[in-house]
Amino acid sequence: MDRGEKNMKRSVQTSDKGYIFLFLLPTIILTGTFLYYPFLRSVYKGFFYWDGYLTSRFIGLENYIQLAGDEVVRMATLNTLEIMCYAIIFQVGLGIVLAVLVDSVKFGTNFFRSAFFFPVAISATAIGLMFTLFYNYDNGLLNQLLTKFGYEKVLWITEESSLIAVAIPTIWQYVGFYFVILFTAISKIPDDFYEAAHMEGLTGIKKTLYITLPLIWSDIKTCIILAITGSLKVFELVYIITGGGPVNSSEVLGTYMYTKTFVSSAWGYGSAIAVFIVILGMILSVMANKLLKREEVSY
Repeated sequence: MDRGEKNMKRSVQTSDKGYIFLFLLPTIILTGTFLYYPFLRSVYKGFFYWDGYLTSRFIGLENYIQLAGDEVVRMATLNTLEIMCYAIIFQVGLGIVLAVLVDSVKFGTNFFRSAFFFPVAISATAIGLMFTLFYNYDNGLLNQLLTKFGYEKVLWITEESSLIAVAIPTIWQYVGFYFVILFTAISKIPDDFYEAAHMEGLTGIKKTLYITLPLIWSDIKTCIILAITGSLKVFELVYIITGGGPVNSSEVLGTYMYTKTFVSSAWGYGSAIAVFIVILGMILSVMANKLLKREEVSY
């Protein structure tokens, strides 16, 4: 290749990079404006006492020191981690089970796909209001059923049960989301693998354990990471059903950040909590990636 051809190739590559940057520019602007700038702004405001209006005073690490000793933050963090465990076990777990079962069905897969995904499309506010009506002591659906069969009414929202009460609709809403991801992954597995497995005598649960799950492991790992990060964003259902109560028993980091920021007007402290949520999410995601790291089977 002579010098002229090299120069022409270099100019074409430079032109291609220019077009790539041009197409990426809107995404970069939107991401920077609505994601990175607000986060950096929260980091900056975390070092201030700020009421959200005119009063703003630099206080250094006081907000973070207060956060480290805040009992409600500790409780909210534990509650968030508990919901995270429920999400990984039940949301992703049920998503796997449903995907495997529907894959074995010959007819009606589109119906199941739509039916299971339907809760994802419903507003979290609407789901929260619906479950609030379920749990209502006087006229709620659950107590109406109990009295119908001759049992006493039950107070469903207590300090002991409040977190479970908000975890149930949270899990129910997003099972279909992970089902669709995993069902799509399973449907892409070539039939040759299953035919070879059948010739080797692998059927039923063994086929699932030794063929299906290893081949969709990367998708399962993605779902687990999404479940971890999604649990840190839980807010609407908790806020509507319990408001974080009673006595902060169902408080999560999202609701506590909202309360301190918009109710108590402690915007600086709320910013510190927001930074803590992001850092916690990054740490847990990295840990999950390392724990779930394994050789992926390709096809």
